[in-house]
This record gives sequence, structure tokens and C-alpha cells, in this order.
Amino acid sequence: MHKKRIVALRRLKEFHLQRLREAFEVDYFEEPELQPEAVAAALRQAHGLIGGKLQVTSALLDEAPQLEAVATISVGYDNLPVAELSRRGILLTNTPDVLTETTADTGFMLIMASARRLVELANMVREGRWTQHVGEPHFGHDVHGKTLGLVGLGRIGQAIARRALGFNMRVLYSNASPKPELEARWGMERRTFEQLLTESDFVCLTVPLTEQTEHLLGYEQCQAMKRSAFLINIARGRVVDEAGLIRALDEGLIAGAGLDVFEREPLQDSPLLRMDNVVTLPHIGSATHETREAMASRAVENISQALHGERPRDLVNPQARPSGFLQPQQEQPVNAK
Repeated sequence: MHKKRIVALRRLKEFHLQRLREAFEVDYFEEPELQPEAVAAALRQAHGLIGGKLQVTSALLDEAPQLEAVATISVGYDNLPVAELSRRGILLTNTPDVLTETTADTGFMLIMASARRLVELANMVREGRWTQHVGEPHFGHDVHGKTLGLVGLGRIGQAIARRALGFNMRVLYSNASPKPELEARWGMERRTFEQLLTESDFVCLTVPLTEQTEHLLGYEQCQAMKRSAFLINIARGRVVDEAGLIRALDEGLIAGAGLDVFEREPLQDSPLLRMDNVVTLPHIGSATHETREAMASRAVENISQALHGERPRDLVNPQARPSGFLQPQQEQPVNAK
């Protein structure tokens, strides 16, 4: 039987590739930007595309007439043309769940690091500037007992809330839909976005990037926050109006920020890099050996199911209907975001 063909880009280890090769012909490109012509030639014959940091455009899809499925090794897919993929009957999958706890670790780490001035003070020691006992000018802020405001209460938001409860924090949330069961179980309180800003000591963004959430928080919203408050962003860079945040930090409207994502990445020549009260990370939310391997395994599972005519476990666009796909009555509910 003729095997279908997959183009694989980045983030796949040999055991992932071996699993794919058992059922498909695989063209693997570890550094696709160095081989654009070879990648384009492989895509012309490809039925599936899998990888991290996928750059999928209408022009690329025009060059891949047999493409049936795209599996991104990430939970976010805001950089992918979902409507265009659906129009062409191409399935799109992502990798939720497996990165929830690791990304929540990163979010709470940023809360701790920002409040206790971890990076600033570690650099003071590293650079030989620790010459006397630390005094009030270097004091940080407590995390335990403070109020955490979660903007978005999906999987990652809930995982951060669990960590916050262990620190005896009061937890507020703003979300499109109420979560009465979590309110009852954990004592959380729902607020409007505006109310949450005024009451929280830490405002943590965990929402997906959409037209409604782009530049959700900027200078005006920082004006509403406590001057002692910290902004934590582990969502997407464009959820924050970076210029407005920089202005707010310059003016001392908030105490500081912990950021894992930015409007333009990698972050280069930004005022944020010169601010002692800002902790900047290189988008490492899910970047552990264990989680990245689990994400890749999940993507391999998804692309394999899709190309065998089964419903992928993590289907983003159920409205897409390629030939050979399961009939609607056979489908299972899509994982909630």
C-alpha cells in the first residue's frame, strides 16, 4: 500500500520520526529556513505537515495541493490561517493539556521573581555589587496573602490558581463565562476585567490572542492598577500594548512586570531590557525537556490520526471536512480551550 507523505519541521527527535516513518514517508527539515527550495518541493507531494513555529500562508498552501492535515507543536495557533485551512478542507491540530502545568510553573515563577526582585538582585551579586548587608532599598514584596487576578481561566489559569491557593492568596478572575464550581471549591471570586485591575496585587494574563484580546492591556489599564501591582504575561505578546506598558513603567504607575512573551520576538533593543523592575524571559513557558517531548508526541499522534481518516484528539477546526474524514455522527467533543 502506498504510504502518505509528511513534511516535518523542527522539534522532532529520532524516536518521534521513527514512529512517523513506520506509517508514512517523512521529509524532515531541522532548519527549514536554510532549505526553502527543498521544503517547497517536499510540500508539493505532502499530505501532512508537522512542526513547531509553523509559518503557513495561502501561498504555501497553493504549493501543497495534497495537504490534508497540519499539526502544530504548540497550544497557540493564532499565527495560523484557520479559516483558510478550513476552507481547503485541511485539518489543524494543536497540543493542549500537556503543557498546562509547565506553563503555570513559569507564570508563578514570574510572580515570585518579580515580587522578590530575583533577577535584579542576582545580577547585583554576580557583578560584585553586593558589598554590604541588604537594606530597605533592595526589599521586595510578599506574595503570600496577596491578591492574584487571573485574566482568563482556562487550563493554565486554573493551574496557576491552584499554586496561588498554596500561598494563601486571594484569587480573582475575569472570564467570558462564570466558573461557579471553582468558586465553590476554591473560594475564587469573579470580577469584571476593570474591577480585577483595581483589586489585584498581581494581574496575570492567560487569555488566547484574538481580535478581542489584542492590546487588551496598555497604558490606560495600568492607570487603573495599584501602584504596588505587578503585571505578568504568559499569554501572547500582542495581548499587551507594549508601548503603553513601557510608558506606565516609566511613570511608576505599576511596580513592575514579569514577561515571557512580547509583541516582537526575539526581544531586541527594547526599553524593557533596561528596566530593573521587569523580568524578561525568552518565551520559555513550556520549554522543559519533558513537556516539549510530550508536545511532540501529541502532535505525532494527531497527524497520524488525521491521515488515517480518524478524528484527531486535538482538532482545532472541526468545520474542515477532507475526503475520508469520519462522518459527523462518529465525532467526539472537541477539547475545550
